[in-house]
Amino acid sequence: MQFTKGHGTGNDFVIIEDADGALDLTPGQVADLCHRRFGIGADGVLRVVRSAKDPAGAGMAAEAEWFMDYRNSDGSVAEMCGNGVRVFTRYLVSRGLAAVSPEGIPVATRAGVVLAVVEGDQIRVRMRSPRVYAASTATTGPLTFPGVAVDCGNPHLVCGVHDGLPLDSLDLTRSPGFDPVLFPAGANVEFVVPAAPVEDADLHVTMRVFERGSGETLSCGSGALAVGAVALRDAGLAMGVVAVDLPGGRLTVTHDDEDSWWLAGPAVLVASGELC
Repeated sequence: MQFTKGHGTGNDFVIIEDADGALDLTPGQVADLCHRRFGIGADGVLRVVRSAKDPAGAGMAAEAEWFMDYRNSDGSVAEMCGNGVRVFTRYLVSRGLAAVSPEGIPVATRAGVVLAVVEGDQIRVRMRSPRVYAASTATTGPLTFPGVAVDCGNPHLVCGVHDGLPLDSLDLTRSPGFDPVLFPAGANVEFVVPAAPVEDADLHVTMRVFERGSGETLSCGSGALAVGAVALRDAGLAMGVVAVDLPGGRLTVTHDDEDSWWLAGPAVLVASGELC
Protein backbone atom coordinates (compact mmCIF):
# COMPACT_ATOMS: atom_id res chain seq x y z
CA MET A 1 0.00 0.00 0.00
CA GLN A 2 1.37 3.40 -1.00
CA PHE A 3 1.19 6.36 1.38
CA THR A 4 2.05 10.04 1.47
CA LYS A 5 2.81 12.11 4.57
CA GLY A 6 1.70 15.73 4.80
CA HIS A 7 0.98 18.46 7.32
CA GLY A 8 -0.75 21.80 7.77
CA THR A 9 1.05 23.96 10.36
CA GLY A 10 2.37 20.81 12.02
CA ASN A 11 -0.98 18.97 12.12
CA ASP A 12 0.23 15.85 10.28
CA PHE A 13 -1.52 13.14 8.32
CA VAL A 14 -0.94 9.84 6.58
CA ILE A 15 -2.64 10.01 3.18
CA ILE A 16 -3.91 6.81 1.57
CA GLU A 17 -5.26 6.90 -1.97
CA ASP A 18 -8.22 4.56 -2.44
CA ALA A 19 -9.98 6.06 -5.46
CA ASP A 20 -12.44 3.22 -5.97
CA GLY A 21 -13.24 2.59 -2.32
CA ALA A 22 -11.74 -0.89 -2.20
CA LEU A 23 -9.95 -0.42 1.12
CA ASP A 24 -11.67 -1.06 4.44
CA LEU A 25 -9.49 0.64 7.04
CA THR A 26 -10.17 -0.66 10.53
CA PRO A 27 -9.73 1.52 13.64
CA GLY A 28 -6.83 -0.69 14.66
CA GLN A 29 -5.06 -0.21 11.32
CA VAL A 30 -5.50 3.55 11.54
CA ALA A 31 -4.12 3.61 15.08
CA ASP A 32 -1.13 1.52 13.97
CA LEU A 33 -0.39 3.86 11.05
CA CYS A 34 -0.53 6.90 13.33
CA HIS A 35 1.57 5.48 16.15
CA ARG A 36 4.57 7.73 16.75
CA ARG A 37 6.92 4.87 17.62
CA PHE A 38 5.68 1.77 15.82
CA GLY A 39 3.99 3.32 12.78
CA ILE A 40 4.47 6.21 10.38
CA GLY A 41 3.26 8.68 12.98
CA ALA A 42 0.46 11.19 12.47
CA ASP A 43 -2.48 12.99 14.05
CA GLY A 44 -4.81 11.22 11.64
CA VAL A 45 -5.38 9.44 8.33
CA LEU A 46 -6.80 11.00 5.18
CA ARG A 47 -8.32 8.42 2.84
CA VAL A 48 -8.72 9.77 -0.69
CA VAL A 49 -11.78 8.19 -2.31
CA ARG A 50 -14.20 9.17 -5.06
CA SER A 51 -17.39 10.42 -3.45
CA ALA A 52 -19.51 8.06 -5.54
CA LYS A 53 -17.53 5.07 -4.22
CA ASP A 54 -18.04 5.75 -0.50
CA PRO A 55 -21.39 5.48 1.30
CA ALA A 56 -20.65 8.59 3.37
CA GLY A 57 -19.82 10.63 0.27
CA ALA A 58 -22.20 9.26 -2.35
CA GLY A 59 -24.88 11.87 -1.67
CA MET A 60 -22.36 14.64 -2.49
CA ALA A 61 -20.95 13.06 -5.67
CA ALA A 62 -22.78 15.53 -7.93
CA GLU A 63 -21.06 18.44 -6.14
CA ALA A 64 -17.60 17.02 -5.42
CA GLU A 65 -15.70 14.22 -7.15
CA TRP A 66 -13.51 13.49 -4.11
CA PHE A 67 -14.48 12.58 -0.54
CA MET A 68 -12.14 13.10 2.43
CA ASP A 69 -12.55 10.14 4.77
CA TYR A 70 -10.84 11.45 7.90
CA ARG A 71 -9.90 9.28 10.90
CA ASN A 72 -8.38 10.46 14.17
CA SER A 73 -5.17 8.84 15.36
CA ASP A 74 -7.10 6.53 17.69
CA GLY A 75 -9.05 5.18 14.70
CA SER A 76 -12.28 7.05 15.39
CA VAL A 77 -14.13 8.80 12.57
CA ALA A 78 -14.31 12.61 12.51
CA GLU A 79 -16.70 14.85 10.59
CA MET A 80 -14.25 17.55 9.57
CA CYS A 81 -10.59 18.55 9.72
CA GLY A 82 -9.70 22.05 8.53
CA ASN A 83 -5.97 21.37 8.20
CA GLY A 84 -6.71 17.95 6.75
CA VAL A 85 -8.86 19.28 3.93
CA ARG A 86 -6.07 21.66 2.87
CA VAL A 87 -3.52 18.82 2.87
CA PHE A 88 -6.07 16.63 1.07
CA THR A 89 -6.41 19.31 -1.61
CA ARG A 90 -2.64 19.62 -1.97
CA TYR A 91 -2.50 15.88 -2.55
CA LEU A 92 -5.27 15.97 -5.19
CA VAL A 93 -3.41 18.65 -7.13
CA SER A 94 0.02 17.04 -6.79
CA ARG A 95 -1.32 13.71 -8.09
CA GLY A 96 -3.22 15.27 -10.97
CA LEU A 97 -6.56 14.21 -9.49
CA ALA A 98 -7.84 17.79 -9.52
CA ALA A 99 -6.81 20.94 -11.37
CA VAL A 100 -6.10 24.29 -9.77
CA SER A 101 -8.92 26.69 -10.59
CA PRO A 102 -9.80 30.25 -9.48
CA GLU A 103 -13.26 28.88 -8.65
CA GLY A 104 -11.74 26.36 -6.26
CA ILE A 105 -11.84 22.61 -5.82
CA PRO A 106 -14.91 21.13 -4.09
CA VAL A 107 -14.17 18.49 -1.46
CA ALA A 108 -16.83 16.33 0.17
CA THR A 109 -16.54 15.73 3.92
CA ARG A 110 -18.84 14.28 6.55
CA ALA A 111 -19.68 17.89 7.46
CA GLY A 112 -20.68 18.70 3.87
CA VAL A 113 -18.93 20.05 0.77
CA VAL A 114 -16.22 22.67 1.26
CA LEU A 115 -14.38 24.66 -1.40
CA ALA A 116 -10.56 24.80 -1.49
CA VAL A 117 -8.69 27.52 -3.37
CA VAL A 118 -4.98 26.92 -4.02
CA GLU A 119 -2.88 30.09 -3.88
CA GLY A 120 0.75 29.01 -4.08
CA ASP A 121 1.98 27.76 -0.72
CA GLN A 122 -1.32 28.72 0.88
CA ILE A 123 -4.68 27.00 0.53
CA ARG A 124 -7.89 28.77 1.51
CA VAL A 125 -10.97 26.71 2.32
CA ARG A 126 -14.52 28.02 2.45
CA MET A 127 -15.69 26.20 5.53
CA ARG A 128 -19.10 25.42 6.90
CA SER A 129 -20.31 28.46 8.83
CA PRO A 130 -19.52 28.06 12.55
CA ARG A 131 -22.41 28.23 15.02
CA VAL A 132 -21.65 29.68 18.45
CA TYR A 133 -24.42 28.37 20.63
CA ALA A 134 -23.91 27.71 24.36
CA ALA A 135 -21.85 28.77 27.38
CA SER A 136 -19.94 26.01 29.14
CA THR A 137 -16.67 25.30 30.96
CA ALA A 138 -13.56 23.14 30.65
CA THR A 139 -11.29 21.89 33.41
CA THR A 140 -7.61 21.01 33.44
CA GLY A 141 -6.51 19.67 36.80
CA PRO A 142 -7.78 22.11 39.47
CA LEU A 143 -8.39 24.90 36.94
CA THR A 144 -11.77 25.76 35.43
CA PHE A 145 -12.10 27.94 32.33
CA PRO A 146 -15.27 29.59 31.03
CA GLY A 147 -15.97 28.78 27.42
CA VAL A 148 -18.49 28.60 24.63
CA ALA A 149 -19.59 25.73 22.43
CA VAL A 150 -19.10 26.09 18.67
CA ASP A 151 -20.36 23.77 15.94
CA CYS A 152 -18.04 23.78 12.90
CA GLY A 153 -19.46 20.55 11.53
CA ASN A 154 -17.56 19.00 14.43
CA PRO A 155 -17.83 19.98 18.13
CA HIS A 156 -15.61 22.59 19.78
CA LEU A 157 -15.33 24.24 23.17
CA VAL A 158 -13.45 27.56 23.02
CA CYS A 159 -12.11 28.77 26.37
CA GLY A 160 -10.45 32.05 27.19
CA VAL A 161 -7.37 31.98 29.43
CA HIS A 162 -7.16 35.11 31.54
CA ASP A 163 -5.40 36.59 34.59
CA GLY A 164 -1.96 36.29 33.03
CA LEU A 165 -1.88 32.47 33.08
CA PRO A 166 0.61 31.37 30.39
CA LEU A 167 -0.79 29.03 27.75
CA ASP A 168 2.25 26.79 27.99
CA SER A 169 1.56 26.19 31.68
CA LEU A 170 -1.62 24.20 30.92
CA ASP A 171 -1.41 20.43 31.26
CA LEU A 172 -2.87 19.00 28.05
CA THR A 173 -1.34 15.54 28.41
CA ARG A 174 -4.88 14.32 29.06
CA SER A 175 -8.27 15.40 27.86
CA PRO A 176 -9.74 18.47 29.56
CA GLY A 177 -13.00 17.88 31.37
CA PHE A 178 -16.19 19.14 29.73
CA ASP A 179 -19.96 18.73 29.94
CA PRO A 180 -20.82 15.28 28.51
CA VAL A 181 -24.46 16.28 28.08
CA LEU A 182 -23.57 19.24 25.88
CA PHE A 183 -20.90 17.22 24.06
CA PRO A 184 -22.14 13.61 23.90
CA ALA A 185 -19.74 12.78 21.05
CA GLY A 186 -16.78 14.49 22.73
CA ALA A 187 -15.22 17.84 21.93
CA ASN A 188 -12.13 19.54 20.63
CA VAL A 189 -11.13 21.98 23.37
CA GLU A 190 -9.32 25.21 22.53
CA PHE A 191 -7.57 27.51 25.01
CA VAL A 192 -7.06 31.08 23.81
CA VAL A 193 -5.25 34.27 24.84
CA PRO A 194 -5.26 37.63 23.02
CA ALA A 195 -2.05 38.66 21.26
CA ALA A 196 -0.49 41.91 20.03
CA PRO A 197 -1.93 43.41 16.83
CA VAL A 198 -0.46 42.26 13.51
CA GLU A 199 -0.74 43.63 9.99
CA ASP A 200 -3.53 42.39 7.71
CA ALA A 201 -5.70 41.17 10.59
CA ASP A 202 -8.39 42.80 12.68
CA LEU A 203 -7.70 40.51 15.63
CA HIS A 204 -4.79 38.34 16.75
CA VAL A 205 -4.93 35.45 19.20
CA THR A 206 -2.79 32.52 20.32
CA MET A 207 -4.22 29.09 21.10
CA ARG A 208 -3.53 25.52 22.12
CA VAL A 209 -5.89 22.65 21.43
CA PHE A 210 -6.70 19.17 22.66
CA GLU A 211 -8.34 17.26 19.82
CA ARG A 212 -10.73 14.42 20.60
CA GLY A 213 -9.28 11.17 19.34
CA SER A 214 -5.77 12.59 18.87
CA GLY A 215 -4.67 14.49 21.99
CA GLU A 216 -2.86 17.81 21.91
CA THR A 217 -1.83 18.69 18.36
CA LEU A 218 0.38 21.42 16.96
CA SER A 219 -2.56 22.84 15.07
CA CYS A 220 -6.29 22.39 14.46
CA GLY A 221 -7.93 24.09 11.49
CA SER A 222 -11.54 23.72 12.52
CA GLY A 223 -10.46 24.73 16.02
CA ALA A 224 -8.95 27.92 14.62
CA LEU A 225 -12.24 28.56 12.81
CA ALA A 226 -14.14 28.16 16.08
CA VAL A 227 -11.71 30.46 17.87
CA GLY A 228 -11.98 33.05 15.09
CA ALA A 229 -15.77 33.01 15.26
CA VAL A 230 -15.76 33.57 19.03
CA ALA A 231 -13.09 36.29 18.78
CA LEU A 232 -15.10 38.25 16.21
CA ARG A 233 -18.29 37.84 18.24
CA ASP A 234 -16.63 39.00 21.44
CA ALA A 235 -15.14 42.02 19.64
CA GLY A 236 -18.57 42.97 18.29
CA LEU A 237 -17.46 42.53 14.67
CA ALA A 238 -19.90 41.15 12.10
CA MET A 239 -17.00 40.32 9.79
CA GLY A 240 -13.23 40.55 9.74
CA VAL A 241 -9.90 38.73 9.73
CA VAL A 242 -8.45 36.87 12.71
CA ALA A 243 -4.81 35.74 12.81
CA VAL A 244 -4.61 32.58 14.91
CA ASP A 245 -1.19 31.47 16.13
CA LEU A 246 -0.74 27.83 17.11
CA PRO A 247 2.38 25.90 18.16
CA GLY A 248 2.79 24.78 14.53
CA GLY A 249 2.30 28.15 12.85
CA ARG A 250 -0.31 30.70 11.84
CA LEU A 251 -3.75 30.17 10.35
CA THR A 252 -6.04 32.95 9.19
CA VAL A 253 -9.81 32.98 9.64
CA THR A 254 -11.88 35.39 7.54
CA HIS A 255 -15.59 36.14 7.70
CA ASP A 256 -16.34 38.17 4.56
CA ASP A 257 -19.16 40.42 3.39
CA GLU A 258 -20.78 37.50 1.54
CA ASP A 259 -21.18 35.68 4.88
CA SER A 260 -18.55 33.10 3.88
CA TRP A 261 -16.05 31.74 6.39
CA TRP A 262 -12.55 31.04 5.10
CA LEU A 263 -9.64 29.19 6.71
CA ALA A 264 -6.21 29.80 5.17
CA GLY A 265 -2.76 28.42 5.81
CA PRO A 266 0.05 26.31 4.36
CA ALA A 267 -0.32 22.68 3.31
CA VAL A 268 2.81 20.63 2.65
CA LEU A 269 3.52 17.10 1.41
CA VAL A 270 6.77 15.90 2.97
CA ALA A 271 7.28 12.21 2.11
CA SER A 272 5.90 9.17 0.32
CA GLY A 273 6.57 5.47 0.52
CA GLU A 274 5.19 1.98 0.68
CA LEU A 275 3.76 0.26 3.72
CA CYS A 276 5.39 -3.06 4.49
